[in-house]
Amino acid sequence: MNSLPANLNQQNHFIHPNSKVHPSVKIGNFSSIYEDVEIGEGTVIGPNVTIYDGVKIGKNCRIMPNTVISSDASQLEFWREDFEPGFARVEIGDSVHIEPNVIIHGGIVIGDNCWLGSSCTIHDGARIGKSVKIFPGAVISAIPQDLKFYGEKTTLEIGDNTTVREFATLNRGTEYHGKTQIGKNVLVMAYVHVAHDCIIGDHVILVNSVNVAGHVEIGEWAIISGLSGIHQFVKIGKHVMIAGGSIITKDVPSYVKAGRSPLQYQGVNSIGLRRRGFSNETINNIQEIYRNIFVSEMNTSQALTYIETQIPASEERDEILTFIRKATRGIIKGYQD
Repeated sequence: MNSLPANLNQQNHFIHPNSKVHPSVKIGNFSSIYEDVEIGEGTVIGPNVTIYDGVKIGKNCRIMPNTVISSDASQLEFWREDFEPGFARVEIGDSVHIEPNVIIHGGIVIGDNCWLGSSCTIHDGARIGKSVKIFPGAVISAIPQDLKFYGEKTTLEIGDNTTVREFATLNRGTEYHGKTQIGKNVLVMAYVHVAHDCIIGDHVILVNSVNVAGHVEIGEWAIISGLSGIHQFVKIGKHVMIAGGSIITKDVPSYVKAGRSPLQYQGVNSIGLRRRGFSNETINNIQEIYRNIFVSEMNTSQALTYIETQIPASEERDEILTFIRKATRGIIKGYQD
């Protein structure tokens, strides 16, 4: 074996002489570092770690035993031979902590200060922001569960400070949208599934075992309670609160609570809005808008015309009007006894 720098000459591991490994890096026994690898200062690599070509790791990272990192997307479950070889790279930022038995393969970007729990899997196309936490068993950026998918290059984007809990599955996009997008400061709880081409806004909470079908859009600050299922192409507005166990097949306008079966309007999410700094006057105005939509004897078109002409313009009023007019699946029903 070629000679190693003095502080890397432990026994029983392989470091390619052309790799760019900072002299301060510590590497455990039985680990392998291939040629086209760059590792920044202060990083610690545990035993039995394999890092293949096409990988750049930042400073002060910690990679625990039995982890495999590879940029070779051809080993994945859906690979097109017409792709140019070598397009994929793995870029891992500074101060990233990777627990044991993590598998990272394909073209992937992981931002600074992330934490990856044991036995999670990061597939080709993942774009993970800063300070993201991914808990054990989660599967990130696997190919879509869509028969129309033919191996196109797409991504799964996760914003800064988002948490993905145990065994959640987040799929990357298809040619339709090109990506699945998870916002910043999102909490994705255990066993949640987010399908291809979804757009999840900032500060959203998806509670345990929520299942989100393809092409769903969820606005910022929405909370979808546990065991709920969302039909494909449904849109859910900002600051919405949906009860547990709901089946969501219609669009849900912004600022409301929804529950029962079939899903119905249950009032304005006034508690959530107050927590986020909405004034009582603004909440009262939102309630007045929805009284006209859901409680009055007007149909939806008549109510929208009345609101536009009789209620003063505001950001919240215009958000509600725009959302309902763009609803492609129709909106949920009003309260019914």
